[in-house]
Amino acid sequence: MLLKAKKLKGYKLESLNGELGKVKEFYFDDRHWTIRYLVADTGNWLTGRQVLISPYALVSVIKEKQHIEVNLTKKQIEDSPSLNSDQPVSRQFEESYYGYYAWPMYWDGPYMWGAYPYLNRDSEKQRETNQGAKAWDPHLRSTHAVRGYHIQATDGEIGHVYDFIIDDETWAIRYLIIDTQNWWPGKKVLVSPQWIERVSWTESKVFVNLTFAEIKQSPEYTEESLLTRDYEAGLHRHYNRRGYWVDETETKDHSR
Repeated sequence: MLLKAKKLKGYKLESLNGELGKVKEFYFDDRHWTIRYLVADTGNWLTGRQVLISPYALVSVIKEKQHIEVNLTKKQIEDSPSLNSDQPVSRQFEESYYGYYAWPMYWDGPYMWGAYPYLNRDSEKQRETNQGAKAWDPHLRSTHAVRGYHIQATDGEIGHVYDFIIDDETWAIRYLIIDTQNWWPGKKVLVSPQWIERVSWTESKVFVNLTFAEIKQSPEYTEESLLTRDYEAGLHRHYNRRGYWVDETETKDHSR
């Protein structure tokens, strides 16, 4: 299921023994553009620290009830490695965090989830080592901070990041919603992270390998748009790009 990050903000987080807070924002990595942590607003509980929840613990998103089921107890979260609310997420913290929960480290391997191209919750398979796989250095970004970044096409600036569309099966960011209305009497359109050439974090700008005209003529995205596979296929045909679902199926088959 594809979900907007803004829509998920405020969803209740249901732990194994009661509500632990609400969704505040997300951290994603700038290599695979995948959500690595949900940041929880816990109210008066655990004040002064960031409460981060990995997708490994996110069981399901219930749109009708506007809540997310979390496969952890409040005690587990309270005893987890602490990160002050004003500190960035360091590699040292992540290693402690993943060690505490005994989850495989997502950066320890070539795929989206380390040794696997998908989110593997099978505890037996998680024990398998990924011998010889090259680890990579993740740089985490906040969806809140990146929202508003300008979009630079190959031949001009065309819009800004309005929101993110997240796949709640893999927790990959499938699309950036781009608002073009400040540049021309435009519309909102979708751009895949796969079409991003680079990001200038100092300039707050996303450079995409697409022309101004391609983006301007792309299928419109509205709040009422249904993100069906037909809609996605039409979008990818417009840009003459392969769908991520094709690449990921091939990667899964290759990794087995």
